[in-house]
Amino acid sequence: MDHRIHQLQQHHAMPLSTVKMPANHSQSETSFKDVLTEVQDIKISKHAEQRLNERDITINETQWQTISAKMGEAKQKGVTDSLVLTDEAALLVSAKNNTVITAMNKKEAVSKIFTNINGTILIDE
Repeated sequence: MDHRIHQLQQHHAMPLSTVKMPANHSQSETSFKDVLTEVQDIKISKHAEQRLNERDITINETQWQTISAKMGEAKQKGVTDSLVLTDEAALLVSAKNNTVITAMNKKEAVSKIFTNINGTILIDE
């Protein structure tokens, strides 16, 4: 066993002023939630992209932003796989990976049983 005293190099915490904020926001008006929402990107699997196209499901930018924010909230609550219901569609998403796994229109979803999910997100628009 080595009983010598070794000098450890001290690591200094980075000052908050060096944290980069989005260019369109000043530090005083940007909340942590806003920054998280801006950097969260939803990935759409190839399968989900095919289903959205085949079933002529359109989700506008505002809805995607809402879905992204709600997926972030669900993830914070421990939800890993969720069903997202909008007015016209049902999306199976991985909140853990921020990925849309599949999509179907609302009429089609009525007769389905959804398994392997541990949360549901309702989007009213």
